[in-house]
Amino acid sequence: MKEERQRPRSGRLQGFLRDRNPPERTPVLRQQATKLGGQGEALATWVFWCLVTLAVLVTYSRLEPVELYHTSEDGVRGGLGRALVLLNFPVALVAVAITLVAVAALSRAAWWAAAPGIALCAVVPAVVDQDDLDAKWGNALPALGVLIAFALTLAATRLVEVAFAPRRPGDPARLVAGVVVLALSLPWIAAEVGFHFPGDVFRGEELYPEKDGTVIASVHLGHHHGMDGALLVLTSLLLSRVRVAEARLRFALAAYLGLMLAYGAVNFAQDLWFEQVVKRGWTDASIPAALLPGLRPIWAVVVVLAALATLVLVRENDRVETAQPA
Repeated sequence: MKEERQRPRSGRLQGFLRDRNPPERTPVLRQQATKLGGQGEALATWVFWCLVTLAVLVTYSRLEPVELYHTSEDGVRGGLGRALVLLNFPVALVAVAITLVAVAALSRAAWWAAAPGIALCAVVPAVVDQDDLDAKWGNALPALGVLIAFALTLAATRLVEVAFAPRRPGDPARLVAGVVVLALSLPWIAAEVGFHFPGDVFRGEELYPEKDGTVIASVHLGHHHGMDGALLVLTSLLLSRVRVAEARLRFALAAYLGLMLAYGAVNFAQDLWFEQVVKRGWTDASIPAALLPGLRPIWAVVVVLAALATLVLVRENDRVETAQPA
């Protein structure tokens, strides 16, 4: 018998980028794809973050900086610059979670791209200044990390099914929380596309004096960090549905999503409370800012909430793994 020739080995990166899809998917392969981690939630996350980025690009290109917040560039240049900064914060934070979802479905060689991508996303605090949201050269670094995460998602979709995870025990709670967050975010959604939300239910275009004496709308046009918080909460709820087979990676993803959920929820509540309660004159008590980490009481709250959220996600994962056939 003739010895079969060994096929040449691919490079480390080719190992996870090559297309290993069969012509037709059998039920066994579908089950394996689910075990490896379908990419439906990841692709859905990319879609709505692309829509948010597009809205920011258009709004900041169309409106004058005086109507917006902490930007000075106008026109298309201003829109592109603000969209780039958005890719840094908060999209780069999301990209870390999406990277973990992707590598759960890829070979270990994927870490040769995933690790540098996560490192690039981690420099966000050094290159984003919340008091100056014009684009800078340093913003290209986290944006590159986001592109790597997107490439890994595409690579994963070539290996596993583009499908959402089966129903999970926490899905009803996810749905209720998502609807509540979206409803309370309506003024920010309107501001995102360059308009004030109509009616009297929410405070919007009513003027409010800032500490420096300037007078602006209670809900300025453009992007809000409360909207960032809302989107981070929604992203965490969505990505936490993904099943990850490998135990350590499963815990790492749950812990990261728990932190992202807590961080998003606190910033969501802080901005909502200030704009809809304090600015109405109902109280002078504000929730402290939590955008930047630090040794402050508000961050103790974030840490406690993150631990609780992680515990809930880990327990849900354990229930799913126990019920899932090997």
